[in-house]
Amino acid sequence: MSPFWGLFWNVLCVGRVAESLPWAEEMLDTAKATCDPDLLISGHPIDLGWALSFGADVFEHRNEPEGLRMRAQESERLGRENSMPVMWALRAPVAYGLALIREGKPAEGIAQLEASMTVWDASGGKVRSPYCKSVIAEGMALTGDLDNALQLIEEQIEQVERLGWEERLHYAEILRLEGWALSLKGDLEGAEKNYLASLAWACKQQAKSWELRTSTSLAKLWQSQGKRKQAHDLLAPIYAWFTEGFDTKDLKEEKALPAALSD
Repeated sequence: MSPFWGLFWNVLCVGRVAESLPWAEEMLDTAKATCDPDLLISGHPIDLGWALSFGADVFEHRNEPEGLRMRAQESERLGRENSMPVMWALRAPVAYGLALIREGKPAEGIAQLEASMTVWDASGGKVRSPYCKSVIAEGMALTGDLDNALQLIEEQIEQVERLGWEERLHYAEILRLEGWALSLKGDLEGAEKNYLASLAWACKQQAKSWELRTSTSLAKLWQSQGKRKQAHDLLAPIYAWFTEGFDTKDLKEEKALPAALSD
């Protein structure tokens, strides 16, 4: 599964948003082709489980919680039917938790993500942990628990920056989330500092999807401060870079903002 997973993540992060979903679907189709639907246990259920759960990541980052939740349900069912706790106790709750937070149900999402992270931490797992815990913090911020949310995000940033930690895929997004939480707390200077750090890291990675998301957050901040031209000049070029994926939530939101700023 890993070659497909790496491929759709790459195309998603560099801004080819529309291409990411077909690659995730191809990963799932390839896994299904190895399984007899009537005798799944004698086939390769673990391949199908990974395809379902990792493919769900595409829906999370496209801000499509319904698709994410459907993949979580399939992953959980497959895991329980085939005695694979890594699916029903870890991967499915991660997807459920992310979907619930994106749907505006932070308390329920936090519970799912915390349960899955407990399992992951107990197993010695590390990969993607800082991002998932940062989304827990996002949910906490949405419930008004800003101080604990910021503390949790700061712990994840410290982990990512720790010597020997090589996972940087979500670093820009974690920095952006801290900026967002700081803005809710009223620390606009701190928020801007984090947005700029996130933007610099996204540009370094050539991760146009993260660059677009952070640029939008920073442009909204500047707009609220009356810096309309500065906000427009930041966001318009990055939006103009995209040639596809205009049906996704991020690009719909970003399309509206430059137009509002140019009025």
